[in-house]
Amino acid sequence: MTKAIGGHNPSADVVIVGGGSAGSLLAARLSEEPARRVMLIEAGEEESDPDIRVPAAWPALQGRSYDWNYPTEPQKGTAGRVHRWARGRLIGGSSCLHAMGYMRGHPSDFQAWVEVTGDRRWSWDELLPSFLAIEDHPLGGSSLYGKGGPMPVYLPSDHVSPVARAFIEAGASLGLPRLEGHNSGQMIGVTPNSLNIRDGRRVTVADAWLTPIVRSRGNLTVLTGSQVRRLTLDGNQVRSLEIVGPHGSPLEVLADQVVLCAGALESPALLMRSGIGPHDTLEAAGVGCLIDMPEIGRNLQDHLLGAGNLYAARKPIPPSRLQHSESMAYMRAAGFTGTGQPEIVVGCGVAPIVSERFEAPAAGTAYSLLFGITHPTSRGSVRISGPELDDRLIIDPAYLQTGQDRKLFRQALEAAREIGHRDELADWRERELLPAALNGEAEIDNFIAQSVITHHHPCGTCRMGKDAGAVVDPNLRLKALDNLFVVDASIMPSLTAGPIHAAVLAIAETFARTMNTAH
Repeated sequence: MTKAIGGHNPSADVVIVGGGSAGSLLAARLSEEPARRVMLIEAGEEESDPDIRVPAAWPALQGRSYDWNYPTEPQKGTAGRVHRWARGRLIGGSSCLHAMGYMRGHPSDFQAWVEVTGDRRWSWDELLPSFLAIEDHPLGGSSLYGKGGPMPVYLPSDHVSPVARAFIEAGASLGLPRLEGHNSGQMIGVTPNSLNIRDGRRVTVADAWLTPIVRSRGNLTVLTGSQVRRLTLDGNQVRSLEIVGPHGSPLEVLADQVVLCAGALESPALLMRSGIGPHDTLEAAGVGCLIDMPEIGRNLQDHLLGAGNLYAARKPIPPSRLQHSESMAYMRAAGFTGTGQPEIVVGCGVAPIVSERFEAPAAGTAYSLLFGITHPTSRGSVRISGPELDDRLIIDPAYLQTGQDRKLFRQALEAAREIGHRDELADWRERELLPAALNGEAEIDNFIAQSVITHHHPCGTCRMGKDAGAVVDPNLRLKALDNLFVVDASIMPSLTAGPIHAAVLAIAETFARTMNTAH
């Protein structure tokens, strides 16, 4: 049972669950209205690790105390491997852990959202004001890029690795257009990655939005070290949140409106612990089903990258002055000269990036070409195993379960090797280390299964849509309740072509604009 603190239950007009990218932005934007009492609840603490600020340190942050470090179920499509999913457990969330890539996506990605929601607000054109408001872009001030927004978008030039420069030249020689970044609406082409870096340091969403001025607002409360165990319902509304606070102390918080920003894993998990979700899943977990919503936890998607097209270097490779993965080349699967929505991607890792199934050479002696597909058709699920916070999540991304995904991955590997063997990389390439000779489709598929790693883009588990099965409506309201909204990557019906962080920020900004206009 929860209990009152200081003789009464704290309350707020809006309670935001999850202090990650969407939650931090929303806490700042919704508390702009002085009369609105906003509470932000985060399971982790304030970030304090100085390594978070160092762009090149990001791979070493995984597995630290502020990483949820979720294991997936063993994956049939990846040779029975268990994948570790890094998710931020701290204010700023996964923006403190990720590789800082900022890519809005392709206009066709958002047109797919329009088609499933029937709502033009989720189109590229109508999301553009949200992107512009977010960004501080070096080319900003036009109708295409934002200027003066909270989040810097850095376009590297002088600091690009010579290996990445050769990679870009190789892609261009094959017919890929040279782009000024990945955010103009044209993604097919090759360019240095746009990054959320300022003055050589990572900028998290908490840095950008939860500034000291915002933190000092009297109507904003930030509660850290606190997990929401379940939501208490009263008819078709959430009445309160049952919270386990610091040191296990129980707390009940009353809320007029609740916004879930806990991400593609924890938002559906909280709903399920609260008795909202697929009846069979809840019954198996020992949770009484109050509202049967079969699609909660389903439609799980993630990007994979093959980390295995490895090259020994002819000469020492200087350490990355950015974050190791310095350039992504997006393209159609059929070749390097197509246009439109990308299907596959090849990235230049100026470090020897390989999966755990292979031994990485020493830093500075090798480089990797990463390869992947942009819109996988495999669909997985997340479900709870029990009613309590420490009952593990059962995460099954169902990687590489469709023939289409496996076919496109073969084409992505072929594209990586074609780029990797171009003359433009000859000054750096001593020889290809991985893969070895591959004879036939089965050997290629096995190599891919051994080499793929998560690109850390889980989404889709509370998808929005106009159909009866969709979890939230186009306003991001949970269909079964009047005062509960979901605003994070879980509502994305389908993946954007690249990293999803920019899209998550635009989702949150769009929701904030709607709420602030209506207030």
